[in-house]
Amino acid sequence: MIVHIKKLVKITNKFALGAFNTYNLEYTKGIVAGAVKQKFPLIIQVSEHCLSYAGLEEIVGIIKTVIQKQAKGIPLTFHLDHGKDFSLIKKAINLGFPSVMIDGSSLPFAQNVALTKKVVRYAHSKNVWVQGEIGGILSGRLGVISNVQREKLMTNPNQAKEFVEKTGVDTLAVAIGNVHGAYKLFYKVPRLNISLLKEIQQKVKIPLVLHGGSGINKKDIREAIANGIKIININSDLRMVFSNALRKSLRDNPREIDPRLILQPAIKALEKKVEEKIKLFRDI
Repeated sequence: MIVHIKKLVKITNKFALGAFNTYNLEYTKGIVAGAVKQKFPLIIQVSEHCLSYAGLEEIVGIIKTVIQKQAKGIPLTFHLDHGKDFSLIKKAINLGFPSVMIDGSSLPFAQNVALTKKVVRYAHSKNVWVQGEIGGILSGRLGVISNVQREKLMTNPNQAKEFVEKTGVDTLAVAIGNVHGAYKLFYKVPRLNISLLKEIQQKVKIPLVLHGGSGINKKDIREAIANGIKIININSDLRMVFSNALRKSLRDNPREIDPRLILQPAIKALEKKVEEKIKLFRDI
């Protein structure tokens, strides 16, 4: 069943919610199946890049239908990830998104505040939560990221406090050494700066979000949850298991032309990975 994100965040005492990116029907079915198997809530999210691929109305229809059909009795919600276009964010809100992200992190601080306030004003009038971001979370697509690069963009605790007070956001994405992208699954995975997270948590009293959660070691994940992280975004881990399972399916069955049979192992791989992440975020 679909619920508002605030109902799920309220129950995150000693665990975090997984926020899993979807792109299509197969992804959505795999993610929801993992939640059902574990009988545990999660967030399904889509990015602006996904919407340019799948279409806003189309992907919302898929998410709502799959949740309603597959997850009766399991509270799930959905979220717009890394929204940057205000007009698109408005469309998402009017289509029923309970939560949206406005990512102004690449803007100067004052402009980030102004844009985020604008989104918050509109979203709150529709009973929709808003996630903001302060600091910079780099992408592995840029190449190997050095510690110096990451440290320059980490969230400043005092600035985070000011940002939350001025914008009124409901959740805050922070940069504490985390990075986007699949490159980290092939190279050395960055460590999180837990000391910095503790400073941020002392100053910011709203739920904190960890982007780029794929590949981060269990110790860092559990310390992050213990120090204020309530939502952890997972994308690259799902891409990895889906594509690997699909390649194997095609390799093992070169004459098969039925997409339902070809894609089934990939859906199952997603389900298992989501289950694995739920256990990691829950069982601390």
